Amino acid sequence: MEAFLSSTIFVVLAEMGDKTQLLGMAFATKYKAKVVLAGVFMATLLNHLLAVLVGDYFTKFIPLNIIQLAAALSFVFFGLWTLRGDSLEDEDKKIYFNPFWTVTIAFFMAEMGDKTQLAAVALAAKYQSLLWVWLGTTVGMMISNIIGIIVGVVLGKKIPEKLVKAVSASIFIIFGYIGTWETVVNEELRLALSGLITIISVAYIFYLHHQGKKLKDSFSNINT
Repeated sequence: MEAFLSSTIFVVLAEMGDKTQLLGMAFATKYKAKVVLAGVFMATLLNHLLAVLVGDYFTKFIPLNIIQLAAALSFVFFGLWTLRGDSLEDEDKKIYFNPFWTVTIAFFMAEMGDKTQLAAVALAAKYQSLLWVWLGTTVGMMISNIIGIIVGVVLGKKIPEKLVKAVSASIFIIFGYIGTWETVVNEELRLALSGLITIISVAYIFYLHHQGKKLKDSFSNINT
């Protein structure tokens, strides 16, 4: 159950403001919610099955403590990725077949290489429980997209996007710290890694803030 619950929570957090959640919001304005959710479910089952198989395969060749450390560090990476956010690149405008297959194929393609798929790989490698990680990541994807559809369509995006991203990213980074401390036995290496994570995280946050300020200033100059 730990593998299932952890996988569910991590994917829900990873999906907040993610490209595939934005895709769900966009499709929900064109198709019925049950069609969108059915397409998301099918795409996630297939995509995350592939991911957990890859993660399970890694454990046969790489020592478990290395995998657990890599998984912990990857959670920090996912947190920083969440802060950056995603944008749609016309995935919602591509028509493949009927609405169900359009949503399914678009989601499957959007998930390839996305952070939730990579999270599924890391979780499968960490817990070595293919079935429960697969089910957990699928349930997490469904929960996050239900939230996305409700927020995007019913509530009209009244919840600030920046707040959602900040909370999700913070939880990811905290779990990354915890995983690092639990995995690394050598105290000096543990402190060094924790310090490196802190420096990288702070530097990246300042970078995002600077880029956002530059973008805001450029829009202000255009308007004036």
